Amino acid sequence: MTSTSETTGAAILAIDVGATYIKSALVSPTGELLESVRRFETPYPCAPGRLVETLAAHIAERECGQVGVGFPGEFRDGVVVEPGNLSRAGGIATDIDPVIHDEWLNFDLQRALRDASHRDVRVVNDATLAALGCCEGVGRELVVTLGTGAGIALVVNGEPERIRDVGGEAFLDAQTYDQLLGEPSRLRDEVRWNELVHLAVSHVAVEFAADTVHLGGGNARRVASGLLDDLHQQIVINDNDATLQGAAKLFQH
Repeated sequence: MTSTSETTGAAILAIDVGATYIKSALVSPTGELLESVRRFETPYPCAPGRLVETLAAHIAERECGQVGVGFPGEFRDGVVVEPGNLSRAGGIATDIDPVIHDEWLNFDLQRALRDASHRDVRVVNDATLAALGCCEGVGRELVVTLGTGAGIALVVNGEPERIRDVGGEAFLDAQTYDQLLGEPSRLRDEVRWNELVHLAVSHVAVEFAADTVHLGGGNARRVASGLLDDLHQQIVINDNDATLQGAAKLFQH
């Protein structure tokens, strides 16, 4: 890791918005972390205006011209399609607030952040950002992120493919991927959580015909050793920095 004294205006600020914490770090144009990762709590209630204000204030403190952001919900062409857990009134353990949820729908987060920060901001789904950071560009690579909730992204021969966000999708016993694979589930029963991770990963790996499955997110390191050894796909467990490192690739095209 390069010391902060060596960072320059060419550095890119990478921001990973999670349902519990927001993480950030300056990265080089090639994705190398230039400093230790900073972490602060996601503000709740997290209506669009509050998140924009929070991120813009953080961006203003940093010396960078470009900002790559991972958003924890379904996101397309700069606009929020589904806000995921951010529409919950007080975080993952609380109910969805319909007013906040409606405010998020079709919200142009990318433009709002550009206007508020006066920087070149590019926003993608957080699993997509993780994929940019960890995929090797060979074959069909599926990224499964495990954190407060769950997400997936697909990269085919180095190019991201547009697929649905499964976090809020029902998977088992009328429960969603977020509910089954998220942090509250792990805290209740880590043995059962590992069983559910195995079931879910094996399911999506087959559905998306993956050659390789990358596990990312803060809880990837908590997956039991050897849990996925029986799957036909190559399994790669990445550290939590991969998402931030992916921000650099948003500015390489």
